[in-house]
Amino acid sequence: MRVIGWLLFAMASVAVAQAPSFQPVGSMAELMVRIIYPASDALFYIERDPPKTDAQWNAIRAQALILAESGNLMLLPNRVRDQEDWVKETKVMIDLAATEYRAALAKDMDGILAVNDKLVNSCVVCHAQYRKDYPRRAPAKQN
Repeated sequence: MRVIGWLLFAMASVAVAQAPSFQPVGSMAELMVRIIYPASDALFYIERDPPKTDAQWNAIRAQALILAESGNLMLLPNRVRDQEDWVKETKVMIDLAATEYRAALAKDMDGILAVNDKLVNSCVVCHAQYRKDYPRRAPAKQN
């Protein structure tokens, strides 16, 4: 019985020893301002200057990929706010940005535009809950 206990202890020690260590550099606010906002703006305002060349489509692809992968940065232990809504809403953002990335790979402007409103909404939902200075809207009047 002791042998099994020692084996389990040894396996757990190896698993912990192999766990990656993360060293975040920027704060959540810096991540938003310097990475997420520029990437999302490139997609949200894509109709202002639609991509025409391969280079422009590559830039849009990069922004969509940056946005999708930024969600993973938001899930790092020192950034995650809670294990419920924060994780759920971040995964929604990742999924939507990944959809936009696939649309950009296909040079599918309609595909990107079809997801934009959902992506904006996912940002608004999260900001309303986790950003203390985010503008609060008055409840809609009931008739």
